[in-house]
Amino acid sequence: MPVKSLQRTLIAHGFADLDKSERFLNAPELKGLPEPVLFDGLAMAADPDLALQSLVRLLSHNSSLRTLIDDGVQRSEPLFRLLGASEALAEFLMRHPEHLDVLNAAVSPEPRAKDGAVLRRSLLDAVGADPQADLPVAKLQGAEAYIALRTRYRRHLTELAIRDLCAASPQDFMPDAAAELADLAGAALEAALAVSRCELAATVSPSEVAGVRLSVIGMGKCGARELNYISDVDVIYVIDAPGMEESLAVTIGNQLAAGISHAINAPGREPGLWEVDANLRPEGKDGPLVRTLESHLTYYQRWAHSWEFQALLKARSIAGDPALGARYEDAVAPLVWQSSERDGFVESVQNMRRRVTENIPAVEEARQIKLGKGGLRDVEFTVQLLQLVHAKADASLRCRDTTSAIAALSSAGYIGRTDARGFDAAYRYLRVLEHRIQLVQLRRTHLMPTKDSALRALAKSLAGPLSSGRPTGDSLLAQWQKIKRDVRSLHERIFYRPLLTTAAHLSADDVRLTSEAAQGRLGALGYRDTAGAIRHIEALTSGVSRRAALQRQLLPVLLDWLADGVDPDAGLLGFRRVSEALGTTHWYLGMLRDSQAAAERLCHVLSSSRLITDLLEVSPESTAWLGSNKELVPLTFEAQWQEIRAKMSRHPAPAEAVRLIRLIRRREVLRIAIADSSGLLRQDEVGLALADVDRAAVLGALHVAEAEAHAADGAKTKLLVMAMGRQGGREIGYGSDADVLYVHRPLPGVPAAAAQQQAESIVSRLCGLLTQPLKPAILAERVLSIDADLRPEGKNGPMVRSLESYREYYQRWSLIWEAQALLRARPMAGCDDLAADFTALIDTVRYPVEVTEADLREVRRVKARVESERLPRGADPARHVKLGRGGLSDVEWLVQLWQLQHAHREPALRTSSTLGALEAAQKLGLVDAEDAGLLAGSWRLASRIRSANVIWSGKSSDVLPSSRRDLEAVARWCGYEGGQAAQLEDDYLGLTRRARAVFERLFYGY
Repeated sequence: MPVKSLQRTLIAHGFADLDKSERFLNAPELKGLPEPVLFDGLAMAADPDLALQSLVRLLSHNSSLRTLIDDGVQRSEPLFRLLGASEALAEFLMRHPEHLDVLNAAVSPEPRAKDGAVLRRSLLDAVGADPQADLPVAKLQGAEAYIALRTRYRRHLTELAIRDLCAASPQDFMPDAAAELADLAGAALEAALAVSRCELAATVSPSEVAGVRLSVIGMGKCGARELNYISDVDVIYVIDAPGMEESLAVTIGNQLAAGISHAINAPGREPGLWEVDANLRPEGKDGPLVRTLESHLTYYQRWAHSWEFQALLKARSIAGDPALGARYEDAVAPLVWQSSERDGFVESVQNMRRRVTENIPAVEEARQIKLGKGGLRDVEFTVQLLQLVHAKADASLRCRDTTSAIAALSSAGYIGRTDARGFDAAYRYLRVLEHRIQLVQLRRTHLMPTKDSALRALAKSLAGPLSSGRPTGDSLLAQWQKIKRDVRSLHERIFYRPLLTTAAHLSADDVRLTSEAAQGRLGALGYRDTAGAIRHIEALTSGVSRRAALQRQLLPVLLDWLADGVDPDAGLLGFRRVSEALGTTHWYLGMLRDSQAAAERLCHVLSSSRLITDLLEVSPESTAWLGSNKELVPLTFEAQWQEIRAKMSRHPAPAEAVRLIRLIRRREVLRIAIADSSGLLRQDEVGLALADVDRAAVLGALHVAEAEAHAADGAKTKLLVMAMGRQGGREIGYGSDADVLYVHRPLPGVPAAAAQQQAESIVSRLCGLLTQPLKPAILAERVLSIDADLRPEGKNGPMVRSLESYREYYQRWSLIWEAQALLRARPMAGCDDLAADFTALIDTVRYPVEVTEADLREVRRVKARVESERLPRGADPARHVKLGRGGLSDVEWLVQLWQLQHAHREPALRTSSTLGALEAAQKLGLVDAEDAGLLAGSWRLASRIRSANVIWSGKSSDVLPSSRRDLEAVARWCGYEGGQAAQLEDDYLGLTRRARAVFERLFYGY
């Protein structure tokens, strides 16, 4: 073939080193082979350059392979795939051409692992030991035994590599391949033990050697049956020698163990297989190499570290005496599954994972497949921690290998299905990546190669025989980086799941939630109706559904958090109702499992707030907010109004439109209450947010009412709703009404009477839309009551007036209390131009040029009358937060008096906010900082208590509770720790007493 044509062919078939490959193609060993057949075979190799070189060398040892190549790729595929993936196994076949028959294996797209018992028999047979014997003893020893053992091992390894490399999906075959590698290692250890017994019997009495039973316990990946192609094999040795002096038994056991390592890995004509690593034994390198079972248990029960129990999770008898190995497994298993109850267990596992990452050499960090961030260790540590925490009560999780554990954790609900699929796929991918890298030279490495040619070969090998196109090194690196990011994200979200720490501290009985164990625990936690609580638990956890499994996982922890609230019984009932309302919704329980913030917030509100519980029961989808602070940020007025307008445009029918408006209001009140309970809002932010909610609802209802009126009779007037009182100050609480004034202005040419009639109709309809029962009813809605009693002439005056009517009234008949009421007037909904004109009108009234002594006497007289007449009969003035001493009324009237007196000259006082005006008054010198601080503190605490009453009971109340339980609930909402209800009471009574003294001195002048 011409040189240029040959080079094009080489490039087309994936060769990298063209000059070198061209020289090998001219080797005499290839003479006579049809080029198309040869190139078709080389094209299947992951690394065609390596495959060609190894092929030439192999043909020089055994030319009979030419027949295999001549027969075409259907027969030669195992040859080319093996030679292109593993130089080390090609060299094995060169050393032992008698094993070339392995290349005649039929290719199966869905291979299976070879049975472990078959491998054991084969390896024992290689050293001349009887596989059926109770204590197999080899007939071969020394170098002859080592060569036979290692050669047979590598033959099986080559067979496995061919099945692996020819598998249609290497990721699907990975668990089987890893299991076979572990079984092959176990078989090699069994044969090595047989050789060691043979060699030791030559120097020690055979009966004494036979009297020492030794079991090899596989640890790590070998114990889990997920071994790599080349890896240290971690082991622990257990001995038993009934009737023999222990020191002699230990001596013989040490010699047997040393003999095993020598047979496996001593230098020799056939290279060693791998290192037998016994450093996971008790006391590590400093401890005895072999121990009795009793000695092992004594150590684990008294001195073992948490990481040792994590390691024991993988412990499995893999060679030696099977009965002794089974006894060891049975003895250590309870210690493993109880280990998470040790103090600081979860934190110690998490710290260990961090140390592993921190100790990676800087030059390796970016190339680490195993130890780095997003690597195999992230998957393994995450899975093992979940197993160790939860398997003490859930035996379905007690599996050793990672892929089975992921499936079990997903099936039982400890990992979400999507997360489990992601973890499983990533783990399989990373393991195959690791396998392919190790196969090339059969060297223990976990580093991504850097050469372009190696990356291309790795990409092709990883893709499998059925891949289309030609994978590149860049595509491999991109895929690997994506998987690392995905794994790291899952690891950080699950491995550091705070719920794990709480769950780890629970005993197995607590976790199981059996009636006997749970009833006592519930009583100790503070549940009053333990029988009722048990019924709720049984209703939530019974059955075999995934939902029930998740509830069984969550409830042991949630019961504690519910018990931290004021009423755990109500909290548990609320949790059941919310859970049942959400039914089989997939995200709800998964969110509680994965987010401690969400779980704790839910428990807190359910056991501390009747209002929020009722709202969540009818809007259970809102629990999705609990896991995200972003979702709990109150919507701005603009955002709410945009949503309302969109709803009205799609649902123009008045009944449906107003229903949607009220549903939005209910939803946003719930959002604010949850954010408030989570400490995400300041007290002033709560008032502002609630005021925006009411404003949006009133504006929406006004549009609906106006649309109805205009459709029936044409537009005759413009309407304005002015907020008054605390609504006007945007300082409302959860139980506040909307104090308002209604203003209208007739359209040009419309008779005043007709405009007035339409305005009254719109106002009446507006109130009805916001307060009348709807069909179907909006459950748990706190209806927004509209109160227009602050209008001119009070209840005796017209509900709505024109702007000119207001102007005339204020100029002729306005009283000082009406000017005082207007201090907190603020446009709420309606015509913007009318709002500007009305505001300009009332500014002349509420900020008078002069306040006479008669006016001051009238203000003081009305205040005294309010205290004496409006305070409910029998109410304790010291505990009434609105009208009582030092309460809301005292602070607000004092601030309003200053505004009446000085706002005309001091623009800083022209605000509808009580606290804003109080701050301005302090800066103007009207009140000193200490007195202002007392007044502000009293006002804030009274406001908080008022809202807390609604949150706790769902009902409005202006009284500081006397009941200890109610007072405790209010105290918690006000920011006090549990058990500090009396402290709240003392603080409130003391603060308001001092505030009252300031009020009397500055308001009445004494």
